[in-house]
Amino acid sequence: MPSDHSSENLPDLSVSLAGVVLKNPVMTASGTFGYGIEFMPLMDLDRLGAIVVKGLSLRPAPGNPPPRIVETACGMLNAIGLENVGVDHFIRAKLPLLAHLHTPIFANIYGREIDDYAALALRLNDAEQVTGLEVNISCPNVKAGGVAFGADPKMAAKVIARVRAATTKPVIAKLSPNVTDIKVIARAVAAAGADAISLINTLTAMSIDINTRRPRLANITGGLSGPAIKPVALRMVWETAQTVSIPVIGIGGIQTARDALEFIIAGASAVEVGTANFVNPTAAADIVDGIMSYMQSNQMTAIAELTGTLETSE
Repeated sequence: MPSDHSSENLPDLSVSLAGVVLKNPVMTASGTFGYGIEFMPLMDLDRLGAIVVKGLSLRPAPGNPPPRIVETACGMLNAIGLENVGVDHFIRAKLPLLAHLHTPIFANIYGREIDDYAALALRLNDAEQVTGLEVNISCPNVKAGGVAFGADPKMAAKVIARVRAATTKPVIAKLSPNVTDIKVIARAVAAAGADAISLINTLTAMSIDINTRRPRLANITGGLSGPAIKPVALRMVWETAQTVSIPVIGIGGIQTARDALEFIIAGASAVEVGTANFVNPTAAADIVDGIMSYMQSNQMTAIAELTGTLETSE
């Protein structure tokens, strides 16, 4: 389908997310789209609803030693270790290269202590080109014995509350699927001031080389992403959308427009495309086209007609 959607008769794909209007509901997932700059030669970034850059820490991080990516059946394991240039270098050297874009930029942030999150939010609050923050609470809290912030509702709420107090920008809480009940975490971060929730982050997993009898990842375990996790993500997005009143962003195994539409029907206001970017660099833009085609075929005038329309009763 051609990418020129200038006709006034085309369906309205715009969505309101945490007070920000996106031209369409398709975003990129943190860690799979670099800082956005890397994809400029490959596609028109202004065709996207929003770009979420890879996770930023207070100081540059080298990440984990290799091997740190392993292909699995219907997916991928990664243990990159949140390698990044650090927030100051991002603001100074990366962000200006995105200045010409009309697509909102969300900065994903992570820390090892709650104070890290607050400091990151403060530094990014003055960066005009950053539209909002996505808070990765799947990280281990070094002061709590390595327990992930997102695994405990009280700890998750504390992180979001500190970020909320440190910034005037929209705050998206990115939730981990590695919990007993996602609804409890979702309610906690919503009450703490999150403007939206994105989920899911990767599932903790591993792979073994039977010849060497060693883990295929140097880190032993990593995060599973790709088509294999989509049914899990879809269920958690549906549960969360039923639980909170703030917008939900669906992530997990979205390869095609059909995948994205499932999440939207389940209650997601927007979606993030992740592992698919490694296979097809224009995946996110292709999904925008596919959603447009679906809406035209079904005589829909606005994406809101589809959001949360899942029928579960007889």
